[in-house]
Amino acid sequence: QVQLVESGGGLVQAGGSLRLSCAASGSILSINAMGWYRQAPGKQRELVADIRSGSSTNYADSVKGRFTISRDNAKNTVYLQMNSLKPEDTAVYYCNAGGIYYSNYGPHNFGAWGQGTQVTVSS
Repeated sequence: QVQLVESGGGLVQAGGSLRLSCAASGSILSINAMGWYRQAPGKQRELVADIRSGSSTNYADSVKGRFTISRDNAKNTVYLQMNSLKPEDTAVYYCNAGGIYYSNYGPHNFGAWGQGTQVTVSS
């Protein structure tokens, strides 16, 4: 089993910054990709940014130039630096990871979600 634990959410004024962290734990052999999604009330969950094992990144158009995703492979941790926050960034942010872990039956693919962390941006 693989678990993802997020931290760093909170309340911030428009124009402010927050940094989210997500640490993966378990019998992980490798992580192919890690990413951040968000879900605002009444809306579908959407991709914010992701980062692949080769460090290639992908961002939603709405956050380009304001958010930066990075990862520490040694710690199986992904970060999301959020600058110039806007009220429309308010949502629950979820971490996601996919890769291979070592189960009782040998290597096995996994896809995991964190529990979510609330980000609220006041105007």
